[in-house]
Amino acid sequence: MEEKCKENILILDFGSQYSKIISRRIRDFGVNALLYPYTISLYDILLKKPKGIILSGGPFSVYKKNSPKLSSKIFKLKIPILGICYGMQLISLIFGGKIKKSIYKEYGKSNFIINDTENLLFSDIPKKSIVWMSHFDEVKYIPNEFKIIGKTTYCNIAAITHIKKKIFAVQFHPEVENTVFGKNILKNFLIKICKCNINLVINNFIKNSINKIKKKVSNKKVILGFSGGLDSFVTAYLIHKAIGNSLICIFIDTGFFLNFEKKRILKICKKMNFYIKLINAKNHFFSKLKKVKNPEIKRKIIGKEFILFFEKISKKIKNVEFLAQGTIYSDVIESSSNNNNSSFISNTIKSHHNVGGLPKSIKFKLIEPLKELFKDEVQKIGEIISLPKEILYRHPFPGPGLSIRIIGKINKKKISILKKAENILFQELIKYNIYYNVRQAFIVLLPVKSVGVMGDKRSYEYAAVLRVVNTKDFMTANFTHLSYNFLEKISNRIINEVNGINRVLYDISSKPPSTIEWE
Repeated sequence: MEEKCKENILILDFGSQYSKIISRRIRDFGVNALLYPYTISLYDILLKKPKGIILSGGPFSVYKKNSPKLSSKIFKLKIPILGICYGMQLISLIFGGKIKKSIYKEYGKSNFIINDTENLLFSDIPKKSIVWMSHFDEVKYIPNEFKIIGKTTYCNIAAITHIKKKIFAVQFHPEVENTVFGKNILKNFLIKICKCNINLVINNFIKNSINKIKKKVSNKKVILGFSGGLDSFVTAYLIHKAIGNSLICIFIDTGFFLNFEKKRILKICKKMNFYIKLINAKNHFFSKLKKVKNPEIKRKIIGKEFILFFEKISKKIKNVEFLAQGTIYSDVIESSSNNNNSSFISNTIKSHHNVGGLPKSIKFKLIEPLKELFKDEVQKIGEIISLPKEILYRHPFPGPGLSIRIIGKINKKKISILKKAENILFQELIKYNIYYNVRQAFIVLLPVKSVGVMGDKRSYEYAAVLRVVNTKDFMTANFTHLSYNFLEKISNRIINEVNGINRVLYDISSKPPSTIEWE
């Protein structure tokens, strides 16, 4: 997405879910970010000529025997270094500090207080602000050469700096949107500490993508697994611009979509001149999933069955060599595991059907033009290509659909119950002017029944959970503060109109520690 820049910031990845966000934030400032595994050699680091180095977070404990480590020689290169979360703990350990398990774990929003307002890292940042934490270990004793420059309510050592060298470290995540002045902290590191110039020119992503697809596909055909969301529409646009009618969009109706999805998709595809083939596979997918309880298995079955359908269709069409998907970066990172990318390490959160849900061996070559982008970047492209509002701001809907919003085993009754509840939610979100002011809203059906009273009679029905969140890039999220009037209206309508639900709950957890979807 960028052209080469003389000034590089090197990010050493220790398996954090947020490593790519650090890269993206630096790119936003017009500086070239190079993301490499922590195993990169000192020789290769010097070849990159970085003006600064950032050590990412990670899911490990630095005091464990097999946790990823770093050579102390990197701190003798006279290159400014910023450690984030695990990176901070690693710096402390290398210089002789002590790290232990926290008495109070911190996940999500925390109050941060700056001890040293003169420090360049916190230049022009308020003494008190909100930061985003995600840690179960903490620095208990700092090394002799360091001093504390910030703390939170539960973490006395939340930011440190070397007394003489340009080495800085923070326990929180400045790269995520929820850290209020996080961008300012990164900007201070880039400009005031690393002395970077903000002058990188971002190339036209749309034009470059179209040219790459043209060159890659040539005279072959491409099947696009079409879901009807923003990502698949933008993907379809780019490929259609590159190869025209050699793109075949396929919408597989699994039966786990909302009632109005099919009509909406057909209408917009017609408007945008996309040829789309509809496959009715409701009975097939239901038969494959009706006894499945584990969400990972649900996702993998759906990924496998999608591919089988695509392969079957491709046999009837000449020259099909490629499968296109609207995979974005958050899909990739949540599906990543220790088995991916030899030297990169991260924990699998869930297998996205486009990524971890695919079979290991498929006959197609993949085209995923958006996989390096975040959701808000895809949205910007959507604005440029004039996608209609109903697509541009449509709430994300998972590929496995309602099958992963029904916790545990599915059946036709549960699917019907959830569809009716989701329909009511959509109606009220539009009526109350909320839909376009939040990023995602949906209902989860729990495998839990509770006692209720309806018409003076005992009821014993399912409990449903309302989940409404706001986020920019979907890597972090906060629950939305909805009015009690709206919550009461949703609860009353669902309980009164949907047979099978007698209790509605509201999910007030953030990401992290929770994910947005439940499964």
